Amino acid sequence: MDTTKVSSTAFDGSPHAPAHARKFVRQVLAEWRLSHLAEDAVLLTSELVTNAVVHAGTGVELTCRLDVDACPARLEIEVDDQHPGRTISGTPPPATDEDGQPATSGRGLALAQLLADAWGVTYTRTAKRVWVRLEIGEQQEIPAGTVAAPVVAPLETLHVGVVVCDLDGVVESWNTEASQLLGWAPEQVVGRSLKELVAWRGAGPYALSLADTLGLGRWRGETRMRHRDGRLVPVYVSHLRIRGHAGERRTIWMIVPGDHRHVLTPPPQPLRREAGRRIKDLIDHDMPLADLLTTIAQIVQVSSAGDASYVLLAADTDGQFGVAAGAGDTAGMVGVLAKGVFCAERKAPALIDDLLAADVELAEQLRARSLACAPLLVSGEVIGYLVVTAARPARFDQELTVSLQHIADQVAVPVQRERLAERDRAHRGRLSFLAEAGELLAGVHDEELIAALTAQLVVPKIATWAAVYLTDLAGMTRLAHVWHSEESRNSALRKSLPALPRTTLHEVAWPIGPETVLAFPLLTQGRSHGALVIGRKEPTLPLELADLLADLCRLVALNLHTAMLYARQATTSRVLQRSLLPMRVAPMPGLESAVVYEPAEEGADVGGDFYDLFTVADHWCFALGDVCGSGPEAAAVTGLARHAVRLLAKEHYTVADIFDRLNQALLDEGDEGRFLSLLCGELTPLPQGGALCTIASAGHPPPLLLRPSGEVQAMATPQLLLGIESGARFYVERFELAPEEVLLCVTDGVTERRDGDRLLDDGDGLAALLSGCTGLSAHAVAERVRHAVETFAAEPAQDDMALLVIKASGALRPVR
Repeated sequence: MDTTKVSSTAFDGSPHAPAHARKFVRQVLAEWRLSHLAEDAVLLTSELVTNAVVHAGTGVELTCRLDVDACPARLEIEVDDQHPGRTISGTPPPATDEDGQPATSGRGLALAQLLADAWGVTYTRTAKRVWVRLEIGEQQEIPAGTVAAPVVAPLETLHVGVVVCDLDGVVESWNTEASQLLGWAPEQVVGRSLKELVAWRGAGPYALSLADTLGLGRWRGETRMRHRDGRLVPVYVSHLRIRGHAGERRTIWMIVPGDHRHVLTPPPQPLRREAGRRIKDLIDHDMPLADLLTTIAQIVQVSSAGDASYVLLAADTDGQFGVAAGAGDTAGMVGVLAKGVFCAERKAPALIDDLLAADVELAEQLRARSLACAPLLVSGEVIGYLVVTAARPARFDQELTVSLQHIADQVAVPVQRERLAERDRAHRGRLSFLAEAGELLAGVHDEELIAALTAQLVVPKIATWAAVYLTDLAGMTRLAHVWHSEESRNSALRKSLPALPRTTLHEVAWPIGPETVLAFPLLTQGRSHGALVIGRKEPTLPLELADLLADLCRLVALNLHTAMLYARQATTSRVLQRSLLPMRVAPMPGLESAVVYEPAEEGADVGGDFYDLFTVADHWCFALGDVCGSGPEAAAVTGLARHAVRLLAKEHYTVADIFDRLNQALLDEGDEGRFLSLLCGELTPLPQGGALCTIASAGHPPPLLLRPSGEVQAMATPQLLLGIESGARFYVERFELAPEEVLLCVTDGVTERRDGDRLLDDGDGLAALLSGCTGLSAHAVAERVRHAVETFAAEPAQDDMALLVIKASGALRPVR
């Protein structure tokens, strides 16, 4: 009875044909109770139909055939197109292209080589038929009563030959089982090249020569070996390359008859079917780039049983590739990898048994010895690599590279499509993030605040936690700030990190935890300002994020450099400015004094106004001046004027002589338009109490005298400003400062405090304010005037302010 089942349908050559074909195959296999084959069968059908539609461009006929009488039972899927003269992309390609590079075409049916037990192409006059065969083993579900157990060769014919060769393939050892299998006695083959005994014939797009195979760490496959009687015996070989105690390399071949191949073949790998299903999901569904790359890395790692797998993508720098995703023990990989194994010119898969011998730098980066990789090719351009690694050498065989290349061919286009879209989104997001960071850090001149803002910029957007280390001018590095996404863990995080690293930051052994720890230097103009250290739950850092963090670190380093320069300049300026003011006010027994000094320029200690109060012989001297303008230029004249007044007074020049000499000094400076108003006086103690005040005013607001009765009187006549006329002569005026009387001296920053069109001193406003200060101490009077100036208008003052208050409190003791 014929138990063969057949189901057939046809589709036009539209882009929708693969989807319709997949649906048809699923329905047929469900009816035949072969759902366990559906994933592989659907994936193979999609490949065959797509191949026919793309390359033949005609309508296709799809046939599913189940032959339960075959041994073993098998499912065949056939795809016929109407273009017999055009070959398919699965035919064996030439080994090299016109430029002598490894050929990259002919990989369209690599999936059939990977998943199907057999496949082929049949040509007729009117059509071309591509077919694949899936064998149904006895361990799999098939329709009841339709298949017999497979026939196994007699155990008496099983011989496991063991052949040992040296590095050049010369036979060194030949066991008795090999003799029974092939008829050669050990003495007949020892010393001969294995090439003389093997009829090697490579097949497939990545076929290796016998010499290449002998150089592999591991390999399994079929070949034919010469029997002593001249016939060729089909055998199955398991190849292993080992290193002896003395370091010499040896090759071991375990050989069994072809019909006993199941003895050496690995057990069926359901992981391959899982890989096929996951690849189909990637092809059928649009996924975000991060999910797509992570899934690909998982497929590669699971299907290859490697320790780690990576998806590399081309970096912006020419010819370099960076880690975009990883799975397994990826060791926190970040950034670009060493150029060598991975380069834009390598367009064929590669297998390296011992990476440490081939590329030490890459081996250290990946922490691996074995490596297999396959390029992601789009329009002949290498856009990345699929990579699998293992810590032990010689872990992989050539079959793995075929599987990797198949996966790479299937996912290259979706990866490129999503990457271009993601790159556009990431570019916009990157610019937005850096603009936000730049705006946040702009104008911040405090290193501690910059460190705090930097940590909070990356948490939780990029990292679970972040720490910022700062390096000072002496080269000392310290932990400045930490920030965790869970604020309650900040204290524990700070304790777990080294506060003062004893080694350079890239050599620090960071605490082991659930997060991967990565450090990024803060470098600018060849100087290190510290490092940004982050902890992430993800084992790898995508290249885009690595580039973003590198840009952020450059921005932070630049702001730290600016803050350092600002701090240095501010310190220098502060020291110089403080030298322009008296370090302390001279004590005046029997007199109270109070000073208020506020420069208008933000951050300045000294402006165009100045004051001084000091002793000379048996009397006191005081001065209050105002240089035209403000800022550093005015401060320079301030220093000249204050030191000149003090120096001349110490040399016992009178107040009038001081004005004459200072006027000439300003004219000698030759700074046009830089004038000075100055109020200068001497206080000489009187026996009955109080003091005799000798005073002169050069264009300065006159001092006000407050009597105990509340009466206020101006006590000096304004004269010509200093620095205007060379022949100007100045005179002094005298009055008595009686006990309980207050003398108020101010600059025009007080009298000309403006609120719209109104000034504080309009209508003798300052005198009225002072008249209400009877009975107050000198400090209380100064504070009341300062408060009145500050609150006179809502806007801050635009001019420097200085005021000096002197109050006679009783009989003065002579100055000694």
